[in-house]
Amino acid sequence: MLEMVQQWDESVLVWIAEHLRNPVLSLPLNFYTQLGNHGMLFIIFAAVLLLFRQTRRAGASAATGMLLGLFVTNLTIKPLVMRPRPWLVIENFTALVAEHDPNSFPSGHSCCAFAFGMALYLTLPQKWARVTALVAAVIMALSRLYVGVHYPSDVIAGTLIGILCGMAGAWIVRRAEAFLQKRRAGAKNP
Repeated sequence: MLEMVQQWDESVLVWIAEHLRNPVLSLPLNFYTQLGNHGMLFIIFAAVLLLFRQTRRAGASAATGMLLGLFVTNLTIKPLVMRPRPWLVIENFTALVAEHDPNSFPSGHSCCAFAFGMALYLTLPQKWARVTALVAAVIMALSRLYVGVHYPSDVIAGTLIGILCGMAGAWIVRRAEAFLQKRRAGAKNP
């Protein structure tokens, strides 16, 4: 079973490299995927959201979801699985960006992007903002395949983990807010 997944993963990446890579896509996708290094793009947006009262819940939910994703993917699963990156396995395959972590499974960029996107989708009132957050996550996940630093199964796993972490982040923040409101109400009415 794992051998079949590996063969499928490799054939999809080689197909992307041979049929989709071109100078028009490479420049923006290389740039965008690197904005996700260490989650910086999404961390900065979450921090900005925390600054404003109307978006504070969304920012806290996103930050909580991304933190959960960091623990699950980068600190737990990646060191346990230790799947080598595609260019270390596929003969004559080249990644378009440098990646210093040798572990590929699951995609931390995809996890972070979808933890952020799902948390915002569940907490922001504006439909355009919710959709934008999810589109940004999808583009980040696809960019990891385009630049050749992850297998499709890495991205799928990172995406699913990110969705769950984003949902958990939104749930944790909602529960914390309810707890604090209950405490404040109890303090006012002794």
